[in-house]
Amino acid sequence: MNFTVWKFLKVFLPLTSRVPYNQSSKTKALVTTQWTLDTMSNLLAFIKLFSHFRSHIPPKATWSTAQIPDLSGKVMIVTGGNTGIGKDTIEALLEHNAKVYMASRNSEKAMAAIEDLKTKTGKEALFLKLDLADLKSVKAAAEEFMSKEKELHVLFNNGGVMFCPMEMVTAQGYDLQFGTNVLAKTTATPVRVVNTSSVTHVMFRKLDFNSFKDGPTRKKLGKYLLYGQSKFGNIVFSNELVRRYGEKGIASTSLHPGDLKTELNRHSPIESFINFFLYPSKMGALTQLWAGTAPEPEGKELSGKYLVPWARLGAPVRAAEDEKLGKELWEWCEEQVKDF
Repeated sequence: MNFTVWKFLKVFLPLTSRVPYNQSSKTKALVTTQWTLDTMSNLLAFIKLFSHFRSHIPPKATWSTAQIPDLSGKVMIVTGGNTGIGKDTIEALLEHNAKVYMASRNSEKAMAAIEDLKTKTGKEALFLKLDLADLKSVKAAAEEFMSKEKELHVLFNNGGVMFCPMEMVTAQGYDLQFGTNVLAKTTATPVRVVNTSSVTHVMFRKLDFNSFKDGPTRKKLGKYLLYGQSKFGNIVFSNELVRRYGEKGIASTSLHPGDLKTELNRHSPIESFINFFLYPSKMGALTQLWAGTAPEPEGKELSGKYLVPWARLGAPVRAAEDEKLGKELWEWCEEQVKDF
């Protein structure tokens, strides 16, 4: 078998769950059947992902940062802003006079990024200590921000993790990908919320609530499907936010930023291979900048929508718009954060 193909299969199929030789014939048969079903289920999920080839090869961008209006007086937060599309997003916002908080976990990296952006734009972002993998840190960051500002115009829920080792969980024991990518982003209520999702959400049609915390169900899904589920959850949450607060003036948008060459790929075992097919991170910033800065009434019209590269309207899988699922996820998140 071609080495590249073998490496791909080894990464994406659960080959580590082979049947032990010391099992009885009946047990072997049952385990083998379950392994086959799990393997086929995972393979089907990835076939769904790769079938959305248009999301991987978008048309030429027709919107650019030159179309961003003057943002003087606007206060914004960009999570995960010290690198990748978060940093590129902050750069464009600073160039158009927004007051931007870079919400990041690592203060040293954040300050270095802030200094670099100051050199490029002549303007300085503000550091906001935030660890999305710890709900206590999320609360502390919210309190610090509210002590400094009276209002928040746009929240870019950009920060996230991908393909983390299975032993990595949040401070409260949640799956690191779901806890960081979804749960930690349920506490703020600005005028506009931009939720960075991914085309990988197409692998899911429902949420397995039993996999959100560490345990057998989570381990069975594995890190690749857990990432796809967290991105599906981003869209479900974004849509539910609109249902609950849209009439109160809060706009919420979800989006796929594109297949990008960023540090997000650091946990991928085939990072060096896939980087040949990825786009620069600046391209990925376009779609969320469009969502976060489009003047009214265009901005409100984007609320509840799913956007795709580069700054275009798209459509998520139909299940992501399920009102019942949205209600269940919202109530689950409320229960998890009530003590924080």
